[in-house]
Amino acid sequence: MLPALTAYALFVLWPIVKTIKYAFYSWDGILPAKWVGLANFKTVFTDHQLLGTLGHSLELIIFFSIIPVTLGLAVATVMNRVASRRISSTARAVLFLPQVVPLVAAGIAWSWVLSSSGVVNEVLKAIGLGGVTRPWLGDFGTALPAVGLIGAWVLLGLCTVLLLAGMSKIDRALYEAAQLDGAGPVREFLSITLPGLRNEIAVCVTVTVIAALSAFDIVYISTRGGPGYATTVPGLEIYQLAFFNRQVGLASALAVVLMVIVILAILPIQLLTRKDGDS
Repeated sequence: MLPALTAYALFVLWPIVKTIKYAFYSWDGILPAKWVGLANFKTVFTDHQLLGTLGHSLELIIFFSIIPVTLGLAVATVMNRVASRRISSTARAVLFLPQVVPLVAAGIAWSWVLSSSGVVNEVLKAIGLGGVTRPWLGDFGTALPAVGLIGAWVLLGLCTVLLLAGMSKIDRALYEAAQLDGAGPVREFLSITLPGLRNEIAVCVTVTVIAALSAFDIVYISTRGGPGYATTVPGLEIYQLAFFNRQVGLASALAVVLMVIVILAILPIQLLTRKDGDS
């Protein structure tokens, strides 16, 4: 236990403490740091570009969390009800494959698929929709949703597998009793499946919301924050500020704000889950 706690304190807690400290300083990483108080935080909340990165992260929650969890529920329900064991196992492996593929490789592959001459545009041309083709990751209006769809693809399998595992723990006698009472598939889903998956749904939402707010790999590989700042997220902006602009203090302040947002987003989910579990 002690070695684990030591490693955790050294590689997690200490960097957090240092980040909070530097958030109150102006520092280029080389010369002595200068105390500026809350000036960096003021910049974070008044600079339109920095606020825009936070807005992009909140928008990505729709794609990284809401879509994978909702589709995961639908897919898991169908697989649990109608798929045979062999088909279900194969489907699980296929859906979980994006979790095994490195995000760098996934970002590169999707960049090809969504490029001007990629598969998506070629299919649209083939079915007579050539007028809507575009470089999906290079268009100001579609770049962020395109990045979001990549994230949804990556996280869908994880959510589906977690929810399927939760469904396997629900007592089948509950469904049999509901069917004897005349309940249909929708009523079974709302009255038995959803309540039985409370903890699994909470885990899925927690993991996917954190992935949305801390997104970096997919954005960096697929768009590098472009076009312009259309897909710049806090993680990428922190990287740019600290290592290219030499504004370590401002990068630290943005990192602290992002950490607080993550905590505020996740804490209610955990509290509600624990409260329901206790009751």
